[in-house]
Amino acid sequence: MEYIIEPRVDVPTELLDKQEFRIQKMFGQIAPWYDFLNHFLSLNVDKYWRRKLTKLAPPTSGKPILDLCTGTGDLAFALDSAAKKTCAITASDFCPEMLELARKKGERRRTTERIAFHEADSQALPFPGDHYDLVTVSFGLRNITDTKKGLAEMVRVAAPGGRVAILEFSRPTGRILGPLYRFYFRRVLPRLAKMFCRDENSAYRYLPESVLQFPDGDDLAGMLRDAGLHEVRFHTLTFGIATLYLGRKP
Repeated sequence: MEYIIEPRVDVPTELLDKQEFRIQKMFGQIAPWYDFLNHFLSLNVDKYWRRKLTKLAPPTSGKPILDLCTGTGDLAFALDSAAKKTCAITASDFCPEMLELARKKGERRRTTERIAFHEADSQALPFPGDHYDLVTVSFGLRNITDTKKGLAEMVRVAAPGGRVAILEFSRPTGRILGPLYRFYFRRVLPRLAKMFCRDENSAYRYLPESVLQFPDGDDLAGMLRDAGLHEVRFHTLTFGIATLYLGRKP
């Protein structure tokens, strides 16, 4: 099954340019403000979403975990807490500025013996296949240049019977909430972000357009099945602003 996402005619093409070097540069530029803006712009709801993932896809004591597109490591740290410090966690990202902040946070939290941060492209992971009991990504799948390659790599490195958990933004529906969400996402959020950080590469203009053009719900669940996952299901969170997708490798 093919999933073709056609850009809206009113979206500037450059905003949806997901070439690797552009995404890497864009997130590197906003790295110093990334954590603050995530929590501020979501009213701290992003922390609840990550905790929800750890509850619906709980770590198995002693089993290895891989967190992709880890950014500054928030999900990796949440998984470490949920695992009660019993799991070895590999966390990767291809933005060195983000990883530098993640490592500093790890030092402050004294997690360096359990969480290892690696620079890696999620389309060609330097990790062994059939290894990780849990493979996760939060709010990063849509930023991978080739979504299908990213999903294929997640399935490849998961152990047989292992789980894949994907937390991603989605598009609320409804006559009132849908338009309000789009107005906030497209008009308010970029202006708020610009107040706090230099955004020359339009990261917070790219964010809403990348979400609005990315498959969600049944469409993304179908892509997970096509990638080879079984028992695929999804849970909408906070009126559909985010969705958690779960699947298992045969």
